[in-house]
Amino acid sequence: MGKHNNLKQIRARALMSKAELARKANISVLTITRIEQGKECRVDTKRKIIQALGFKISEKDKIFPD
Repeated sequence: MGKHNNLKQIRARALMSKAELARKANISVLTITRIEQGKECRVDTKRKIIQALGFKISEKDKIFPD
């Protein structure tokens, strides 16, 4: 298994579908799925997701704890 993250829980709490998040972050649904499964992703992709969920970059650890 890859890195643990809270993306799925936070996305669900925001009542946002994978498709909606993907559209807002300008990335593919497949990428969202992979990240939710714990696969690695680029820093740029993390930044897009954080902002699409309405978080500040400084709050990244809420979604992607190290």
